[in-house]
Amino acid sequence: MKFPGRRKLKHYFPVAQDKTSLPKSEVQPKADTYIVGLDETIVDVIAKTEGNFLERHGIRKGLSNLVDKDTATAIYDELVKENRISDHFAGGTIGNTLHNYSVLADDKSVLLGVMSESITLGSPEYHYICHTSSKVDMNHLQGVQGDIGRGITLITEDGERTFAIAPGEMDELTPEAIDEEIIANAAAFVTCAYPLRHAGKPIKAALMKCLEYTHKHNIPVILTLGTQHLVEEYREEIIQIIQDYVCVVAMNEEEAHALTGEQNPLLAANIALDWVDMLLLTAGPEGLYLCGHTEEANKRETSHPIKSGAIADFNQWEFSRPQRQKDCQNPIKVFSHIDPYMGGPEKIRNTNGAGDGALSALLHDIAANNYHRAEVPNSSKHNGSYLAYSSFAQICKYANRVSYEILSQNSPRLSKGLPEREDSLEESYWER
Repeated sequence: MKFPGRRKLKHYFPVAQDKTSLPKSEVQPKADTYIVGLDETIVDVIAKTEGNFLERHGIRKGLSNLVDKDTATAIYDELVKENRISDHFAGGTIGNTLHNYSVLADDKSVLLGVMSESITLGSPEYHYICHTSSKVDMNHLQGVQGDIGRGITLITEDGERTFAIAPGEMDELTPEAIDEEIIANAAAFVTCAYPLRHAGKPIKAALMKCLEYTHKHNIPVILTLGTQHLVEEYREEIIQIIQDYVCVVAMNEEEAHALTGEQNPLLAANIALDWVDMLLLTAGPEGLYLCGHTEEANKRETSHPIKSGAIADFNQWEFSRPQRQKDCQNPIKVFSHIDPYMGGPEKIRNTNGAGDGALSALLHDIAANNYHRAEVPNSSKHNGSYLAYSSFAQICKYANRVSYEILSQNSPRLSKGLPEREDSLEESYWER
């Protein structure tokens, strides 16, 4: 487990002890620190087309088209034959988050979902595995006879993008494929709201089974909201799930508006904190907010400039560490905000995945807290029940920096961890 930021020697724990056995790639539930995520496994395919390609396949230009298996196969086979595919990207909001977490933490995570039992060289499934960190344990994926999801981006000669979405078997994950022990020993469970769309598919029942296990074993649940339209359509159900199971919600400003009815990000966060322990809210060029609760007696005042918005002096206690409301006798709300790192990249290559990158940083800090508590239980770091290792302000910095890295590249998945020189730009994580 890598810890983000520079730390004083007294906060380290033994890392040079003799290893009695070789490391294993598969997660060992009672020995490893890891997070678990459930996702619709999908591969994003980018290809250029010309002529009447779209018309021949019945694809409406400039729109998102849901296509059946045979149409998707015909499109894909023709693109391969004519060598028109420029990129394959392993996709899925949770798949991206788990990959980035494992890159940042250099540690294990577990992906729950489906995968084709027969994988051929060069197939979308092959690319999904190739573009996912080896630290992501895929041994708990459920095998299916057909394809996983394919999201094909077709770029016509005028530069316009058209989408052909083929769900394949990505929603066929069954409740029986969920291993209770894997969830019971996780540092956190992360999922998205997308499976809620599929009441008639097994994946929704599988998600609910996971949530039951997290509740039974007191595992923090992190939920990403997907899209504004999804939240608008399933708002009441999402709020009920949040209130019953969820510890942390991750969303952007549009999803926050759809969820709470409040357009101002701070006020939306204030409303959502009545339902959850913590939330991560990305607000585009405005930066990001990290909000949550801490015990009144444990609050720590910021030394950063005080900020006011819809809530006066809202960041006053941002040097506090996050706690779950049920672990506080007198919980108070804490708000932290950070502007885009260095004003944001000069050139944004791809906005896809920036929020997932920020979430992976938060998950890293939650898992680091879990790991440190297991390794050094008598540390002063654990004189209370904390959800994360660092303060709200420091997690903000880390999440912001990871988002910057994602925005600077052409993929929602990190190819490597943050540059080592970043340590010189950050304060010691536990100094704050």
